[in-house]
Amino acid sequence: MQDIYSLKIFTWLEKNIIDIIIKNSPSEIFSPGEIIIIEWTPSNGKGYIIKSWEVDIEIGGKKIAELWAWEIFWEIALLNEEKRTATVTAISTTEVIILNQENLIEMINNGNESINKDIMDRLEYNLIHNY
Repeated sequence: MQDIYSLKIFTWLEKNIIDIIIKNSPSEIFSPGEIIIIEWTPSNGKGYIIKSWEVDIEIGGKKIAELWAWEIFWEIALLNEEKRTATVTAISTTEVIILNQENLIEMINNGNESINKDIMDRLEYNLIHNY
């Protein structure tokens, strides 16, 4: 069973660092049928970790995948401004943890000694090399 610590984005990070990132990242709840991301819209610079329940992924109106708790989507948006390539819809009431560069940088700038530039570099490396 997958958990937050097994996500590829967190490879080589200690559990306490992952806990700090998650604790300091906002979350959002989406209702059943609510669209989280719309295909071909501009990037909002956010990656989403599903905390509870599930989402559908569609391209051109055709369902291509279903993601569950502790899976991540649109994490590459943390690095680039490309348009969204699929639509993501909550299947049931779904809570997501939102990762974005702004929040991660704020953690560094607010003096959180555990979150430093080295951690940001590792996260970026993981995004580039694991996907």
